[in-house]
Amino acid sequence: MSPTSRVLAVAAALLLAADASNAQAPSRPIVLVRARLIDGARGAFATDASIVVRDGKIADIQTGPFTPPADAQVIDVAGRYVLPGLIDVHVHISSLSSARRALESGVTTVRSASAPTYQDVALRDLVRGGTVAGPDVLASGVFVSPELGETMLADPRLGAFAQGVNSESALREVVRINIARGVDAIKTRGTERAGLPNTDPRKQTYTEQQLRWIVDEASKKDIPVMAHAHGDEGAYAAVRAGVRSIEHGTYLSDSTLALMKANGTWLVPTYITVVDLTQPGGDYDDPILRARGAHMLPRLGETVRKAHRLGVRIATGSDTPYGPESLSRVSGEVASFVELGMTPLEALRTATTSAAELLRLQDRVGQIKPGFEADLIVVERNPLEDIRSLADVIGVISNGRVALMRLPFGKQGT
Repeated sequence: MSPTSRVLAVAAALLLAADASNAQAPSRPIVLVRARLIDGARGAFATDASIVVRDGKIADIQTGPFTPPADAQVIDVAGRYVLPGLIDVHVHISSLSSARRALESGVTTVRSASAPTYQDVALRDLVRGGTVAGPDVLASGVFVSPELGETMLADPRLGAFAQGVNSESALREVVRINIARGVDAIKTRGTERAGLPNTDPRKQTYTEQQLRWIVDEASKKDIPVMAHAHGDEGAYAAVRAGVRSIEHGTYLSDSTLALMKANGTWLVPTYITVVDLTQPGGDYDDPILRARGAHMLPRLGETVRKAHRLGVRIATGSDTPYGPESLSRVSGEVASFVELGMTPLEALRTATTSAAELLRLQDRVGQIKPGFEADLIVVERNPLEDIRSLADVIGVISNGRVALMRLPFGKQGT
């Protein structure tokens, strides 16, 4: 092993050990006191509230004077705002450090939109088992795409499709391999990518029939399908085929949006990643992509406005690996939705109650409610008045564990 490799191995081991320490189930309840409560279901619904967290769940909510249990860890948020943890339904997290960055940004639940070698499945299981601190993960494994490329290394069985994944037998088998590896969702595509300079994101890839084979195979195990689609033709085919959500949707026509409304298909615009295309740095930094983003961004904004007016259900996705250079965050997506015409409460719902419904987790996450998972964030200012306050997360509790707490700011004692 080279010196550099040894340093990286030691760093990874230390990170894992630190996460394992942070992720241990608490031996005593946690109580947040003097909190102002906001969620997507009720808006601002309580002041001077106390939230009792026990065994990873919200056990009780009290308003007014309250005496915490004698053995509780008490966190005084001093009149700040407590909200449900944010939900990011389109991520590409494949490392522990990326999971930590997502968590510290206030994201406590994610849906993976593919990972090269099933890192999302492993991360999901490590978080569930309490081995590492991180957002809860719904995994999708390997991207069901015409060309697998390097992702053939994820499973030896995928080597059978080195010449492409286009036939009915190939499409069904790749879905079956993903399911055998334990995924919670299937990710496929209706069009080419926007984030590569040599592709046109409007170009259709799979036909309606091919997408139907994918959806049908996944449905045998009640696994939902998400479809990457910027262009209208590919998106229309995906909606007709029965996918649960369209990811991106930049060039959607009125007829496709109407079909989505009729079929109950969700839209995950990932608007913030197209903002990233237009800026230096971040996940994309290429002059061709910057020019592309300049004309894609207004088109996607138009799609979001139309979808919202029509009543198409919308959820937040950042489309980022949460890497060290990443700029995209769910808080930015929510703020962009307000700029595009949603009320702050409507925008907040896209990252909480609505996103939970898309993921079929609406009875577990997305609200501050007894019996729900204790996924909570603390922010300085009221996001219903200043939506960008969601970018300033100063406390995170995930599954009842304190993952980040910058309070108190002042020194205690004498």
